Amino acid sequence: MRKASRLFEIIQILRLAKKPVTAAMIGEQLEVTVRSVYRDIAALQAMRVPIEGGRGIGYILRPGFDLPPLMFSIEEMEAIVLSLALLERTGDSELKQAAKRVSAKIAGVVPAPLRQTLDANALHAWGFAAPSAGAIDLALVRRAIRDEEKLDLSYRDEMGRATDRIIRPVALIYYAETANIVAWCELRQAIRNFRSDRIEDCQPTGLWFKGEGDALRKIWVDGWEINAAAAG
Repeated sequence: MRKASRLFEIIQILRLAKKPVTAAMIGEQLEVTVRSVYRDIAALQAMRVPIEGGRGIGYILRPGFDLPPLMFSIEEMEAIVLSLALLERTGDSELKQAAKRVSAKIAGVVPAPLRQTLDANALHAWGFAAPSAGAIDLALVRRAIRDEEKLDLSYRDEMGRATDRIIRPVALIYYAETANIVAWCELRQAIRNFRSDRIEDCQPTGLWFKGEGDALRKIWVDGWEINAAAAG
């Protein structure tokens, strides 16, 4: 177990304990030596985590210090950092701004032993970034999916043919080169995928398909299974 993970686990152990916990007990739970526990306790105390006690009598976490209600392990924190970095590769400007706000909020509440994961700047997501979605606002699409509102699309297919569609959007897939809207197309009376870079206009309709989203997503997912069986 890495040191940052051990520091987090020690805080958790002391936070939940109803009486002093010895270094031997902590070491047994974490499968590390007592000497390692002593060093970790000293490191936490140097970070101003209010741990009291000493060798032979055990340790307690002074009342008044606690972790936020939602807390992460070091591996979970790394997963969050990398996931937020991957959002930089989408063409969704609203999500990219939201990712920055999430990072700031997490940094403001996590204890010092975990904050180093955010500050270290050691995890990166490099590669091709999707261009801006252009004529379509992906934030509008995400809201339509959540609210189950129909959208009016002006769409040009791969052959360059233009059509107007009323769609019921149920999912949004982010690829490296574009984003795809998965929707029930009222023109085709079937599930269709619409590439964001082929959409010339997209407007809300004020018309709704309340309560239908889950059923339409099931039709979409069932289509994967049918295609997979045919390919096999």
